[in-house]
Amino acid sequence: MNLQGRFSITSRITLFTGVVATLLCALLALLLMTAVHHYASDTVTREVAAAGGRVAVQMERGQLAYPLAGREFRHLQVVDPSGRVVASTPDVRGMPRMARFVPRDSRNSATCVVCGGIFPAADCDIVVAQWAHRAGERWMVYSASPEVPPWVDPRLAALVGVGAAALAAAITYLGYRNVRASLRPVNAIRAELDEINGDCPGRRVPVPATDDEIQGMAESVNHTLGRLDTALRQVQSALRQQREFVSNASHDLRTPIAAMRAEVEDGLLAPQETSVPELGSVLLPSLDRLQAIVHDLLTLERLDHGMRGEQHRLDLAEVVAAELRNRRHPAKRIDSALQPGALVLGDRVGLARLLTNLLDNAERHASSTITVSVRHEPGGDCGDRRFPQGAAVLEVVDDGPGIERDKREMVFDRFTRLDAARSRDAGGAGLGLPIARQIAQTHGGSLTIEDSPVGARFVLCLPFAPAEVTTAPADDSLSS
Repeated sequence: MNLQGRFSITSRITLFTGVVATLLCALLALLLMTAVHHYASDTVTREVAAAGGRVAVQMERGQLAYPLAGREFRHLQVVDPSGRVVASTPDVRGMPRMARFVPRDSRNSATCVVCGGIFPAADCDIVVAQWAHRAGERWMVYSASPEVPPWVDPRLAALVGVGAAALAAAITYLGYRNVRASLRPVNAIRAELDEINGDCPGRRVPVPATDDEIQGMAESVNHTLGRLDTALRQVQSALRQQREFVSNASHDLRTPIAAMRAEVEDGLLAPQETSVPELGSVLLPSLDRLQAIVHDLLTLERLDHGMRGEQHRLDLAEVVAAELRNRRHPAKRIDSALQPGALVLGDRVGLARLLTNLLDNAERHASSTITVSVRHEPGGDCGDRRFPQGAAVLEVVDDGPGIERDKREMVFDRFTRLDAARSRDAGGAGLGLPIARQIAQTHGGSLTIEDSPVGARFVLCLPFAPAEVTTAPADDSLSS
């Protein structure tokens, strides 16, 4: 029978405690009665032997004193050398000898339990046989008493039985009380858990001051609830950001689409006032903007899924120099200070995209000059990150209006523009810097905005790649 599915923990433990307590108390009572029975039997045997010894001494002196037995239920017989009973107590007078055994070897007495014979068939007696020496002959004295029953005395047996039952009941009750007291904190924890829902995720279960497994369980439950609360807040924040992202993306996509639709409708309404080249020249900038937004969204989607391009050991200074040479018609002057030896393990296409985004952002907001520098910091300290083997540092600084300290993290949020200067008219969709930071993080580095005397100073820190680092397998490419 499956007790776990039919009874509560309290009932099962109480039942188990009761059964075990009953068995142990019954065993204790049995051992106690056995010890008392053994003691009583030894006592009766000694008394019977003493009574027979007294008669044997009287026989040797030739002075038998009647009555032969001083206590009730004591039977004595004196047997002469020929085996004839010559004296006995009144209850066995006229009966044959009560036993046939005699002491062996050099012993003067022997004890045996005799059932039947001159005694009732259902009774057994303890019989002690002792030699008595008279006139050079050996006489036999038999003394007997009824055998002690297993229960010794009915009142004693009843007392022991009642005591064992009371002890078992007390142990069972104490076990029940202990289980109830032990499970009371569990019930409180369960009741609190039943009350916790999405409206009150900060509630916690009570922790009992018991220093036991239940206290540990309550602490683990609270720890789990804390992690769930944190995860719930993260999910809510992610959902809120997703809603904002969808709203902002929709707005950014709707603007060029609306502009193209307006131009197409104007061309359809007045076809004689426009031409295909004119219409194409007007539509191409909006199409370029749509293409850039879609490309940025796809890039973010790949980065969100942890996809990285093929990893190589690169010199960051060489990567930056190549991108600066390939940059066409920069709107602002670009000064560079590139120190070779800033080795990193990364994706060339991804790092080039990161630099391009930083330069595009700097060109939109610089007054006249952009400064790009690359160096290796062997100390390993780079901003709020520590790199045990040093860091490769890239800095992009513009001489524009700069960014206030309390708004420096906001520019890395998707579709975020701080003011009118950073508007859609300036060409930014609010995705370049978030993509740049995420590329830095996928390379195990950081991208932050640090203090600068003028303008904005973007600092990229990447782990320095020692010479023994090998090429890692490719997952995906950001250039696809």
